[in-house]
Formats: sequence, structure tokens, C-alpha cells
Amino acid sequence: MHPIQLDMALAAVKWGVRDLAAAANVSMDTIARFKRGERVKESTIDSMRTALEGAGVEFIPEGPYQGDGGAGARLRSITKTEQNKTVG
Repeated sequence: MHPIQLDMALAAVKWGVRDLAAAANVSMDTIARFKRGERVKESTIDSMRTALEGAGVEFIPEGPYQGDGGAGARLRSITKTEQNKTVG
């Protein structure tokens, strides 16, 4: 996960840094350091990513070919089963 992907993911789920810190069990300072491009532990990045994926974010890797686009994040599509759970 790249810092820009974190920003995209937070916007997608309408979370702030405080929300992510609570969900991933990491400090807000650590998240801020990651967003600035500073080095953080891989396990911390994994925790943030797992929390965001649990909230419905899908991370998109950078494409290997010119024109494939850069790394990104989006909301994953909801399956009919998941839809029924949220409605009922």
C-alpha cells in the first residue's frame, strides 16, 4: 500500500485518521508518518490495510504496462448475499 492509496481508501469509506487508528490498533502519529512517506513497520501497514479491506476497500496494484494506470483503491462491489444482510 502506498500513502496515496491510504488517502483514497479513507475517502472511500469516509474515515478519518482516528477511525483507522482505532480499527487497525495503530497510533494516529504512525498513520501520519506513513502518509508523509516515512518508514513504518510492514506489520503496521498490514494492519491498516486489513482494517480498510474489512470496511470494504479493494486495493488496486499499479499496472505493469503503459496505460494500465497507477496504484489505487476503491470500494469493492457488494454481493447479493451481503446486500441482503444490510437490508434485512
